[in-house]
Amino acid sequence: MTTSQPKAVLITGASSGIGEATARRLAELGHRVLLGARRTKRLAALAEELRAEGASVSHHELDVTSLDSMRAFADAGLEAYGHIDVLINNAGVMPLSPIADLRIAEWEQMIDVNLRGVLHGIAAVLPQMQRQAAGHIVNVSSVSGHRVDPTAAVYSATKFAVAAVSEGLRQESRDIRVTVISPGFTQSELTHRGGSTQAQATARAAAEQLAIPASAIADAIAFAIDQPAHVDVNELIVRPTAQG
Repeated sequence: MTTSQPKAVLITGASSGIGEATARRLAELGHRVLLGARRTKRLAALAEELRAEGASVSHHELDVTSLDSMRAFADAGLEAYGHIDVLINNAGVMPLSPIADLRIAEWEQMIDVNLRGVLHGIAAVLPQMQRQAAGHIVNVSSVSGHRVDPTAAVYSATKFAVAAVSEGLRQESRDIRVTVISPGFTQSELTHRGGSTQAQATARAAAEQLAIPASAIADAIAFAIDQPAHVDVNELIVRPTAQG
């Protein structure tokens, strides 16, 4: 069990990858969890599985690119638990391609999900957390928020922006904790959608060789939110030992 009191935790992008692993880990630790994603069948199956193990888990359809959808998700968490202790902004996309390919629709998708989605999450929970004079926002970024590689320029731009938003929010807050989690190669579905065929294949090959399990990132998130209220873990970078 967690060493702190069970918390009401909202997780975006919870239908697979890091979001799913985090839901499993936090539920195991006794936290009350609301799962959000577009793939509601997956969410329902995961929630049912975790409830069968004795966890307090609910799910709600969520499109982070819609502020209305994000606010409805936060309202569902508030209705279910009476307060919101933690928001984990995890939803993300990574269609890699050279800039010269001009895959503009995919650039916009990354901006909408990776950056605007994080801002929508903050906007949806911040007023409640301010009323509570307590709360924790965890933004899942990437090592690509610290370095730029070919084919990842726009993806990196969104993740650098997440770091900037997170640091600004941290500096403006005295009662609300802000954490950025930056995974390296991690087992997920990020390289299976969109992008150029060659770039995505290269990323998949590297991931297959190097990737750590999503549970490693879930453990980092669990560590950050389990600290005492006066301790704010601002950033954790978690990557495979062999990753350059």
